[in-house]
Amino acid sequence: MELEYKDHLSPMLKGDIKNYLIDIDGTITDDVPNEEPERMVDCIPYPDALETINRWYDQGHIICYFTSRTENLKQITIDWLDKHGFKYHSVLCGKPRGGNYHWIDNHLVKATRYKGKFTDMVEKKVTIEVFED
Repeated sequence: MELEYKDHLSPMLKGDIKNYLIDIDGTITDDVPNEEPERMVDCIPYPDALETINRWYDQGHIICYFTSRTENLKQITIDWLDKHGFKYHSVLCGKPRGGNYHWIDNHLVKATRYKGKFTDMVEKKVTIEVFED
């Protein structure tokens, strides 16, 4: 991963490389709650998710699974990702549960709501909430 450092600020990825933060439950496989970890072992990945995410990885993008699964479920999660051939750089557990996320950051953040199919990204004009100038 090539990072660019300027003016003593946080580094930025070079070029068109993206940091993909991807949810797991209900996004790349069935929606399995933390309270039913036995189901996490046998759930089946969505084929379009596996193909698309691995292509992004092969293109040089950073793949991080950012999940509401708790730390005690991390190894089950890693084993499942590896078993099904998902390529990734990291797995972060402990994302707040409940949805309705609004991410505030000093870096550019884009969000895409999963609606049943992984495809290549396209540009689209949408309305978003931002801080007043």
